[in-house]
Parts: sequence; structure tokens; C-alpha cells
Amino acid sequence: MLPIVELKGNAFERGRAHGSQARSRVERSLANYAGLFAFAGLAWDEALRRARGFRDVIGGFDGTLLQEIEGIAVGAGRAVDEILALNVRTEILPPSYLAGDTGECTAIAVAATASATGGTLLAQNWDWIGAQRDSLVVLRVPPGDLPGHLTLTEAGMLAKIGLNGAGFGVCLNILRSVHDNGKPGMPVHVLLRALLGCAGVAEAVALASRLAFGGSSNILCADRGGRAASLEFSPRGLRVLRGDGATLCHTNHFLHADTQGWQAELATNLSSEPRLECARRHASARARHGIADLERLLRDESAGLLSICRHPDPELPPQLRVETVASVIMELERGVMHLAPDIPSRCDYRPVALSGEAAHA
Repeated sequence: MLPIVELKGNAFERGRAHGSQARSRVERSLANYAGLFAFAGLAWDEALRRARGFRDVIGGFDGTLLQEIEGIAVGAGRAVDEILALNVRTEILPPSYLAGDTGECTAIAVAATASATGGTLLAQNWDWIGAQRDSLVVLRVPPGDLPGHLTLTEAGMLAKIGLNGAGFGVCLNILRSVHDNGKPGMPVHVLLRALLGCAGVAEAVALASRLAFGGSSNILCADRGGRAASLEFSPRGLRVLRGDGATLCHTNHFLHADTQGWQAELATNLSSEPRLECARRHASARARHGIADLERLLRDESAGLLSICRHPDPELPPQLRVETVASVIMELERGVMHLAPDIPSRCDYRPVALSGEAAHA
């Protein structure tokens, strides 16, 4: 199982605890991204310079999030610009790097009415560069002014996939549009951390609707009331796809009708469209979905190296070997995350509870 980092106190104290407890993983994450940026033709010094441009955006949105980033830097003994670069890595990675089959992630939301557990489910395979698996952590934050939350993320980053004590959860699909420009806008990983303070889908949509973005992504979110939405955004704005009361699936291309012309050209080997079709077939094959049903979907290997459950292609350089680094199934009502810390077809899912108590599948 991945390390669980307990964060308490104010924003700076939480960040410092994150940086100190996960210091070796923060260092590994920085080394991996320095190498990845170099492979993509962007020197690390230039990446840090670009990251600094996002500091005022983050601080102007919520100063406590910037304080948490500063705390991570202190705890890990690193420069603040380095931790900023981790948190804005999606926005500053050169678009040319992501033009190939480096799109990531298959996500699905299951409304309570279509759930065998009786509660809303939210699940995702996170596909990324395999070297980053050893940089992953689970952050657990107790309630304070906002609901407590549990998030699987990369060490040094505020959040990624997660749920909170209000029964709300988020997943992430990276998108690429022709309008991505790398100019400072709300970074998606900072937004994910902010959304984990929301009470439900309606509040999340309202928050995201007020923002401007420098890159593109989709956040699939759901709440214990059964509502689900895909928040697709680019520098052109935000578009929202609503769930139909049963399931809502997303991969790595725009789906909303109003986003025609936004999508950057998909490489011929990009697996986003077939993965979406596979997820939808699975979703429509039964009236109700339980934990085991979602495990089967996330372990699907029917399309070989381009399956929902992705194995690395040994013929590619390490910087392009996309694989499923972790897999998550969240029970939003119970506040439980079932986590597979590897390619899910070769490991078990283990429950982790937001409460910190032992969870039982």
C-alpha cells in the first residue's frame, strides 16, 4: 500500500507535514519531472521560471493554498518554485510532449440508483509515466473550516483523485485543446484541491465557472446525492456534461457539443476513444454496479497496450511509457477509497477510510 500522510493544523503546517513526511518521494517526483521536461525540450530552469508565473494566480484565488505549497517546500527542504512547478506541471508541459499517446485515465461515476452498494460510486484508472508510481502518496486531512478529505496524489502536489467528508469526490482526465497556451490560469491540481472543499456537484460547478484556465482538463465529479458532472475546460472556458441518473464516463477528449473545434488532433494511436467506448459498453451491460463490477472494468485488458488497464510499451522510451500507475474506486457516502497501488490486474484493491479507521470492503 502507498504511504498515508496525515496532515493537521493550518495550511502552512499541513504543507510542512506533507513535505517532511514524504520528503524522499517529493525528491523523486522533482527528479522525474526534471527529466521529463528535459525530454520534452524544456530546461528545468525554464520550467521553474514559467511556474513562477502561476504564483499570483494561486495566491489571488486562495492564499491558503499558496501557503500550503510554501509549507511543502519548507518541509521537503526545497525551493518554493520547485513545488510550484510540480503543482502546475500539466499547464507548463510542452503540448508537443502530450501530442502522442500520453493522454491518461479512464473515469466513471455511478449514481446511487445504479449502484449495487446503494451509494454513489466514483472510479478511475490513473495512467501516467510508470516512474511516478514511486512518488505517490495518500494525503488524509481532518475536518476544520472545510470538510476533511482523502486524496491520492503525487508527492509535493496539493491533490488529485479524492473524496471529502461531505460525500463529494473528484477524478481527473487530462485534455488537450488547440487553445492551450501555457499562460497563467487556474492550475488543475490546485483546482482539484479547492474542489475538495465543496459540499457537492452544484457548488463545484459554481466555483469552476468563475475561473480562467491556461490549459485543458476534465474533472469528473459526483456527490452522495447521486449527482455527477464532467467539468471540461480549456482557455476558451468551461462546459459541463451532466450525468443521466445512471453512469457518466470520460477519458481524454472533449465530449460536450459546444467544444467542437477545441480538441487538439488525436494521434492515430491515442486510446482515448476506444477506452471510452469500452467503459460505456461496460456501464450499459448491467442495471447496477458494485465494487467488484468496477474492478472488472478497471482491469480490462481487451485492447492490449491500449486497454483501460494499461501496461507499458517496452518499445517506447521510458519518458513515454504510459501505464496504469494506480486505480481508485470511491464510495462517497462511506468516505472510503478502494486503492490499487499498481496496474490493477496485478494487485488487490485495499480500502482506505477518510475517518482513519480500518475500512472493510
